[in-house]
Amino acid sequence: MRTRSGRQGADLRAVHRRLSSRDLALVASFAALIAVLGLPGSIQLFGNAVPITLQTLGVMLAGSVLGWKRGALSVLVLLLLVAAGLPLLSGGRGGLAVFAGPSAGYLCGFVLGAAVTGWLVERRLPAYPAWWGALANVVGGVGAVYLVGIPVQAAVLGTSGLLATALSAMLFLPGDAIKVVIATTVAAAVHRGYPGITEPRRGVERESAGSR
Repeated sequence: MRTRSGRQGADLRAVHRRLSSRDLALVASFAALIAVLGLPGSIQLFGNAVPITLQTLGVMLAGSVLGWKRGALSVLVLLLLVAAGLPLLSGGRGGLAVFAGPSAGYLCGFVLGAAVTGWLVERRLPAYPAWWGALANVVGGVGAVYLVGIPVQAAVLGTSGLLATALSAMLFLPGDAIKVVIATTVAAAVHRGYPGITEPRRGVERESAGSR
C-alpha cells in the first residue's frame, strides 16, 4: 500500500513539474495582458472618483480562460508589481499610494473577481456554454469586484453611505456589460481552440473520489 501511494505521489509531482512552467507562463501572460489593457488610459465620469478602465476586461478573461487559481494569481502578480512601483495601472499609475485611494477596493476585488469567475467556469468545463460564461463574468467580474470596491470606496471618501456609493457605481454598468460580452466571446473561442487549457473542476473531484 505504501509503495502504491508513493508511486501515485511521485506521479502527481511529475505532472506538477510538467505543468508548472506552462502555468507560470500563462499567469505571466495574463498579468501582462491586464497591464496592456491599461495603456489606452481611463475615463473619469462625473459623479464617481473611480475611473473606467479596460483592465476589468483582463480580469474577466483571466478567470474565464485560466480558472480560479491561475486567474487570481495573474491578477495578484500584477498588483504586486504595481505595489513595487511599476506604472502598470491605467494612466501610468503605480506604487503603494494607489492602494490608499478610492480605487483600492476595486483593485483588491480584481483578485476575488478572477477567482469567482474561474471557479464558476470550471464547474462546466470542458463545455463552455455562452450563457454560463456570461453569468460567470457577471457574478465574478462585476459582482465580486463591486462587493469589495464599493464599501472600500465609501470608507476612503467618507461618503454618506454605501447606497450613495453604489448608485454612483451604476455608471460603470453599461461598459461592464460590453466587457462581459467580449470576455465571454473570447473565452469561448479559446476553450474551443485549446480544450484542456483549464481542467474541469467536477472532473478533478470525480477522479479524487475514484482514487479513494
